[in-house]
Amino acid sequence: MRSMIPFLLGLLVVAAVVRVDFVFAVFYFILALFVLTRVWQSRMFHPVHVDRRFLERAFHGEQVVVEVTIDNRGWLPIPWVELHEILPAQLATPSFHRQVISLGSHERRYLRYTLQGRRRGYYTIGPLKLTSSSLFGLHSPVSAQFQPGHLVVYPRVLPLERLGLPTRSPLVALPARTPLFEDPSCVIGARDYQPGDSPRHIHWTASAGSGRLLVKRYRPSISRETLICLDMDRDGYEGEYRFGAPELAIVAAASLARHVAAVERLPVGLATEAHDPSSAAPASFFLPPRPGWGQLMSVLEVLARIDTAAVAALPQWLPGQAARVSWGATLTVVTGRESDPLYEALVTLRRAGFAVVLILIHPTPASPGYRERAAQLRVPVYRVWRELDVMGGWGDFH
Repeated sequence: MRSMIPFLLGLLVVAAVVRVDFVFAVFYFILALFVLTRVWQSRMFHPVHVDRRFLERAFHGEQVVVEVTIDNRGWLPIPWVELHEILPAQLATPSFHRQVISLGSHERRYLRYTLQGRRRGYYTIGPLKLTSSSLFGLHSPVSAQFQPGHLVVYPRVLPLERLGLPTRSPLVALPARTPLFEDPSCVIGARDYQPGDSPRHIHWTASAGSGRLLVKRYRPSISRETLICLDMDRDGYEGEYRFGAPELAIVAAASLARHVAAVERLPVGLATEAHDPSSAAPASFFLPPRPGWGQLMSVLEVLARIDTAAVAALPQWLPGQAARVSWGATLTVVTGRESDPLYEALVTLRRAGFAVVLILIHPTPASPGYRERAAQLRVPVYRVWRELDVMGGWGDFH
């Protein structure tokens, strides 16, 4: 652009000196072309609208198809435009999508590419940058940038057997001698009807056979809630396993949440302190135990987003979060390191009436001293290190 102004001034001087109509005509033609292309280029992307559509949530290993619509709603055509979409390196190879197209007046173009959900996380798709210039290259290229979208890839979910975890209690509700709650899914007999019994508990088959009105007797149990307490403190995992172990801890938490919610059909919740990609500071997450697929998806979304950070140690916040659930609930603690403060917190929770389970993300079993201490406290301890492929080939360390 700067080189054209001296050229036009020089051409004007020549036309004024020689006073030839043809030179003036060339000057006016080039000046008009320069001004018109400048105005054209300055308004080139004003009528252009971009719409990016894709499923904003995907499961691990799932393909996500992204459809981009570029709509030129103006009367001026765009001879060429370069599209450059920035993509996450974890989902696409290469980490961008680049293409050159042309847009006529009121023309709409469709682009399509596929992302691979290879790793859980919260990803930014875009922004999409459009770059173009005038037809004759009289001006510097101009560009426009359109807002990015966001994609959540849920963590990998595995059968509990592949993680070395049992598929029944004590990871879920435990029987209790004191009938705090009754388990309607487990009928252990029948008794005579008493005033005040709910009509919904009447055992019609047994009543018809005995000739008197009977109601069902249910197995007494403690609270059937399960709260997964996930340690995302960087210091909660051994130094050499600090990269892979937290990922395996998230896989274990997601697998356990899916089993409790979908297989056992029991309420499940999540408590953790971790890094949130939408915030610069660490965040505290607490999802109270609830049943259903909606609750499971909420738990998986939190597990997809979070990452390790310099947060409070697990023994510091664990008692406070446990106080927010029902008395007698099952607390499943997932961490990578044993410590005296941790077992002191577990003792406090046991004395408060909670059922406590410790899942240790570590290649070696619990130390003999801690193992004996856990046995005395009646705290089941499970070591998880079997699904080595989720840690990106860490098999050399076990």
